[in-house]
Amino acid sequence: MIAAIPFPEIAPEIFTISLFGMDFSLRWYALAYIVGILLAWRLSLAALKRPALWRSTPPMTLVQLEELLTWVILGIILGGRLGFVLFYQPGYYLSHPAEILKVWQGGMSFHGGFLGVVIAAWIFTGKHKIPRLEAADAIALGVPAGLMLGRLANFINAELWGRPTDLPWGVVFPGAAAQDCGSILPGLCARHPSQLYEAALEGIVLLSLLLWLAFRRGALKAPGRITGTFLAGYGFARYIVEFARQADAQFITPENPMGHVIPGFSMGQLLSLPMVLIGLALILRSRRT
Repeated sequence: MIAAIPFPEIAPEIFTISLFGMDFSLRWYALAYIVGILLAWRLSLAALKRPALWRSTPPMTLVQLEELLTWVILGIILGGRLGFVLFYQPGYYLSHPAEILKVWQGGMSFHGGFLGVVIAAWIFTGKHKIPRLEAADAIALGVPAGLMLGRLANFINAELWGRPTDLPWGVVFPGAAAQDCGSILPGLCARHPSQLYEAALEGIVLLSLLLWLAFRRGALKAPGRITGTFLAGYGFARYIVEFARQADAQFITPENPMGHVIPGFSMGQLLSLPMVLIGLALILRSRRT
């Protein structure tokens, strides 16, 4: 008999409080966003407090970083939600526009959130005349910490699971959709825990690399190198994990069981390739400067 790992009994809600006939819950996913943003802010703060890490002086003051944090949060929420709507389910939300605002029902796109942060940071740095590439380096430094927590929350929520597998670390996720994957395991349906793959690659590995480059290799003295490494590293990691990750249901048809949006590419891969190219271009540019 092939081994498989049962899904751990962890509720999506940490706790629930009933007030005035209504239930208010704190979910792991919300906590991941909150703690991830705080960790990213603290890592950026640590870098800005060390002028020797930068080419001349830190690109912004600590007060400006705190103000930028508000802009970044808005960029993540608005961009992440609109990205999900436009990239993954445009037809549904065009027919149900009121559903767009119901962010508590789930549906956030990293690539949309990333674009939201880019736009917010671009406006903020232009307003305060802050060097954009150096500000981007300060922001990018802590992003993998938030990505790691977010992917762990996806695992706890039993969402965004991977394709069916007979490998010994396959996880038996709950729910009819997760269990609808043929007869790879007798009586069970095990899938790649692709959320954990992403937490490891996009989170732990990429965070370790960025911290090493920034605090040990002087990468912050070359504007754009940290940002470029983050973009290329995330894009490459996401591209690889997409081979094990189940495509979104709306892309899967009998004629297209892999859920490719164009032949050979999933939506996640298609959105990640530009990140890799832009990241490599920034790294090359930083070497010249």
